[in-house]
Amino acid sequence: MNVMKLDVIPAPSRAATDLNYEADLKTALEPILSELLDRAEHAGWDRRKAAYTVMFPAARNLADGKRNPANGSSTG
Repeated sequence: MNVMKLDVIPAPSRAATDLNYEADLKTALEPILSELLDRAEHAGWDRRKAAYTVMFPAARNLADGKRNPANGSSTG
């Protein structure tokens, strides 16, 4: 199991309106999400259910109006 630090997520190199922005974001987040799912599975949780369940707090963060501390705008 590879242990990652959340503070090593690279900053975006493109504007959020760039067509490749989301692909870059996926590349940045995928190893962290994979690590999270590895840890959940190692603890005995079903990996598929863990992946599905991650969607709910992610969506709730958007619904709660979390702000982007870097620029004060809403995320999403």
